[in-house]
Amino acid sequence: MNRFALLSIAVAFCTSPVGQTVLAASRQSPPVPDSIIDLRSVSAAQLVGAQWRYLDAAIVEDTNRLAGPDNKPTGISTPTRNVSPRPGTDSFDNAPWIQVEPNQLEARKTAGKLAFGWYRLSLTVPETVRGRGVSGDMIVFDITADDYSEIWVDGVLTPVLGSSSNGLGSGWNAPNRVVVDANARPGSKHEIAVFVANAPLSAPPSNYIWIRSATLGFYKPGRLAGARPVETRITRKTTALDAILAPNTQAELLADGFAFTEGPVWVPRASEFRYGGGGNGGYLLFSDPNQNVIHRYDPQSGRVSIFRASSGYTGEAGAEISEYFQPGSNGLALDPQGRLTICEHGNRRVTRLEPNGTITVLADQDGGKRLNSPNDLIYRSDGTLFFTDPPFGLPKAFDDSRKELAYSGVYCVYNGQLRLASRELKAPNGLAFSPDERFLYVDNWEESRKVVLRYEVTPSGELVNQTTFFDMTSVPGEIALDGLKVDHGGNVFVSGPGGIWIISPAGEHLGTISIPELPANFAFGDDDGRSLYMTARTGLYRIRLETFGATSSR
Repeated sequence: MNRFALLSIAVAFCTSPVGQTVLAASRQSPPVPDSIIDLRSVSAAQLVGAQWRYLDAAIVEDTNRLAGPDNKPTGISTPTRNVSPRPGTDSFDNAPWIQVEPNQLEARKTAGKLAFGWYRLSLTVPETVRGRGVSGDMIVFDITADDYSEIWVDGVLTPVLGSSSNGLGSGWNAPNRVVVDANARPGSKHEIAVFVANAPLSAPPSNYIWIRSATLGFYKPGRLAGARPVETRITRKTTALDAILAPNTQAELLADGFAFTEGPVWVPRASEFRYGGGGNGGYLLFSDPNQNVIHRYDPQSGRVSIFRASSGYTGEAGAEISEYFQPGSNGLALDPQGRLTICEHGNRRVTRLEPNGTITVLADQDGGKRLNSPNDLIYRSDGTLFFTDPPFGLPKAFDDSRKELAYSGVYCVYNGQLRLASRELKAPNGLAFSPDERFLYVDNWEESRKVVLRYEVTPSGELVNQTTFFDMTSVPGEIALDGLKVDHGGNVFVSGPGGIWIISPAGEHLGTISIPELPANFAFGDDDGRSLYMTARTGLYRIRLETFGATSSR
């Protein structure tokens, strides 16, 4: 996105300090449930057949391997310690659990100081709660433990890198919540295990562990997410659009109050996913380059949290962050192994976030000269990476004295080697593959040349036989072309003047999606891939489609 063309639009919302936008987006109070059960009440707990049990946890001797040259446990074996018992083991299921009545959860447990314990809760989803049918509801477990808690649901702990709550303790004596069932089915059974620690851990107090509060909240479908319908204008150039976007479809505003949203990527449901969250469904990551953060949106709860701070600038570029308009990350993508890859504006590089939280630099120089400010990226299914490199992340863009390259390139990283694939465009921006990966589409953020180019791609990642796929230069306005994606039918979605343009594989304009704010970028998401998540200025939006993405998360 060319920030100078948007400066007058951006001033109004860029004056908000980062603390305000984060609080507004990520710490909003959840709505009141449609039905609630106090799990400390004997009569209320009976509504779900709740049975509480307790067991002291212990720190036991164990062994592990020291970190090897790869920073993984590949070194020599060494003594260490572990928690016992642990969910999913016979020792956990067969331990001498003590039954606890719901009205006895405030009874103090352990001997105090550095001490840990397990609370275990079995429940059955009822047909009704106080006369209201709960089939299809989302069930949320809320607990406040003294002093710190972690929640396992049906044998799974779902930590997500950088997140708090979602089953992990978010503070001292702080509430913790997790989704137990996203689509309640009467008669289904769930097992919740809560690990509680006396804290602070570095200065454990003389008191004990106990449960301050524990509830089950039942939410009607869609209520917890808090999505709000917004004015949506669909311009239909041909009835062929109906197979992509049904008539009268309306977009939703999911979250707002950001400085500027960009670079979304859908993280699919997968228990083995590198950064956690598997088992509770997929989620969306998106950048706020103005505020130097990556946000995480959970579509089940509607909660937005910070996934990664200092996402694109860490002070390595030799400039003060106050000089930058957009120092943070921009484009995000997952490689074929599910690892997050990040275009870092301020640091002027493309990096990969490893499962252990460390960073691997994939590209930062072209022939010994620093890249401009990588903008957007996409992976081919064999792991070959392509990205665009306009200078919009530099404080003065094209006129910045720190700009070392005389061009803005489209780059390819093939077998670990960086190659300049094209320097045809002044400001290459969004890019995406055709479904068969034969073609790469690249658009241009330039008012005097609003074009989408199409290249044939060789097996080694060379771009050949360039053609102009679509030209919007005659469309008035300063807004040029930004995000670009392709659906499984080969239709090209482009952020351009007025909204998201949908163009057939033959280059025919089928229609345009317009919402209250102009989308900078977008991504296909949800389990079926039929939701289009749109990062649009200060907000995050979603619209349901009849189609799905050519690539789910690349």
